[in-house]
Amino acid sequence: MSDMQRFRDAAITWAAAGDGADSAESLARSLAPSVTTAVLVEGRSDAAALDVLATRSGRNLDAENIAVVPIGGATAIRRFLDPFGPTGLDLRIAGLVDAGEWRFFRQAIQDDKHPELTPDEMEQLGFFICDPDLEHELVRALGTDRVLDVIAEEGHAKALAMFRYQPAQRERPLDQQLYRFMATMSGRKSKYAAALATAVGLDQIPSPIKRLLDFV
Repeated sequence: MSDMQRFRDAAITWAAAGDGADSAESLARSLAPSVTTAVLVEGRSDAAALDVLATRSGRNLDAENIAVVPIGGATAIRRFLDPFGPTGLDLRIAGLVDAGEWRFFRQAIQDDKHPELTPDEMEQLGFFICDPDLEHELVRALGTDRVLDVIAEEGHAKALAMFRYQPAQRERPLDQQLYRFMATMSGRKSKYAAALATAVGLDQIPSPIKRLLDFV
């Protein structure tokens, strides 16, 4: 396991403030000198897609001392700002959040200097919003025909056909069916986030992700 992965795991345990938090804090602090920036994302699928797109763009975030940390949902953001912020490791912090959840990031970030942040102001601070989330951004960028190809390449064409035939899915638009299908099984969301990020053209990278990579 790399030091960056050890740092990520320790930071997550530290922020959770449960069993093992003290030892996790000690480990994170010991590894922190090799980390300059923490990019906070909601989940592991976001981290997987971001890692793929960074690599395809010629970046090695680990080598650049940038830790991409899945925080387990937008409501957890405040727990991570304290360990990573000025009162903790004092890292540069950036992030990626779903449009429906951005208010949690805003409430945690804003202060006397930044009251009632707008989305544009959040971007200036390094926090970028996916509409409505990263998977939808990738599906839009690729187009549904190409997403169907990716699903077939992953060996799930038959499973998708059966899924789309279910009564609850028949009336849904195709893009919504695809999104629901990719999120239905444990592990599938991260798998497809990486697969879609691999398939998308470098000139098609969704704007929030491109701007985040430019920021860090």
